[in-house]
Amino acid sequence: MLNLAIFVSGGGTNLQAIMDRIDSGSLKQVRIAGVIASRPGTYAEQRAIGANIPCIVVSRKDFPDIVSYDQTLLDYMDAWSVGLAVLAGFLSLLGPDFIAAYRNRIINIHPALIPAFCGPGFYGIRPHEAALEYGVKISGATVHFVDEHYDQGPIILQKAVAVKPDDTPQSLQLRIMQEAEQVILPEAIALFAAGRIRICGRKTIIADEEQEGLI
Repeated sequence: MLNLAIFVSGGGTNLQAIMDRIDSGSLKQVRIAGVIASRPGTYAEQRAIGANIPCIVVSRKDFPDIVSYDQTLLDYMDAWSVGLAVLAGFLSLLGPDFIAAYRNRIINIHPALIPAFCGPGFYGIRPHEAALEYGVKISGATVHFVDEHYDQGPIILQKAVAVKPDDTPQSLQLRIMQEAEQVILPEAIALFAAGRIRICGRKTIIADEEQEGLI
């Protein structure tokens, strides 16, 4: 059984998608051991509490430095026996100690097709605003491993979504969330849990089902 820690900052729609997949039985051999919110009062926190999942608020501004912040997060990871940290709309930056301790065991969902519309400042509604400003015909979402640099870790999965002529940033955000993010994030968790992901440099190799656990 793979224990997950889900990191959130807002409404928790991707958290809900993961919970729904677990409840339906389509996401097997995983459980959400705990949820970490970057600020108090999020709807994601309410979702976790409603599902009887431990939820802790760990706000970066409450710590004097990144070292103590990382250590507090790591203490929760140890207490929950976490095997995979999932950043599901998490807007705080993890420090080097946390990343080193969970190397290749942290994944993030980004609301664009990396390397487009990513990096510092591209979070929340901004990637969708940028996509429309640029006039692209497709956008989408990316699940990737997290390293020391914004949105530069090895890509696991991507899913494209067509941009409509009458899209607003809000309508594009909602469609990407529903058609891409909530599809590929649970899928990436399932691949990790099954031992089907191998990192090779900046690339990932996904094994076939009959090869699971062999790479």
